[in-house]
Amino acid sequence: MKTVIYPGSFDPITLGHLDLIKRVSLIFDRVIVCVMVNVSKHSLFTLEERMEQIKLVTRQFPNVEVDYSEELTAVYARRVGATVVVRGLRALSDYERECQIALVNKQIYPELETIFLAASEKYMYLSSSAVKELAAFGADLTDFAPAEIIPEIEAKYKDGRKK
Repeated sequence: MKTVIYPGSFDPITLGHLDLIKRVSLIFDRVIVCVMVNVSKHSLFTLEERMEQIKLVTRQFPNVEVDYSEELTAVYARRVGATVVVRGLRALSDYERECQIALVNKQIYPELETIFLAASEKYMYLSSSAVKELAAFGADLTDFAPAEIIPEIEAKYKDGRKK
């Protein structure tokens, strides 16, 4: 059984993330969407909220699991027996940074391969940061975030202020 890890902060999960998860779930037997804990980031949603959101919007994919880690991606991958990490690329600038990360991961865990998938054209511009900025201004999030979690995102910005 081939296991792939899709690591990220997913704060919040976007339609671009969900598109990548769907595509990866068609290629691999087991997909672990891993919420990585980054102590230097101030998250809008708690770890538990992000995990629940991901579980909610991926429930139609039977081979997708949700987990979290405070470890380096390579250490986590080794621990769960995964030999592949998938990363989405939106722009050339993503590629350079992701290659650096892939090389470090390979140094730590030589059996770990990184696969890059280009974002679908309609999501090339989309990021969690963009969703948060749109929400802060009260914009319609329909084309940016899964419908199931839009009320949660909007609630964080009630009256235009982050809660």
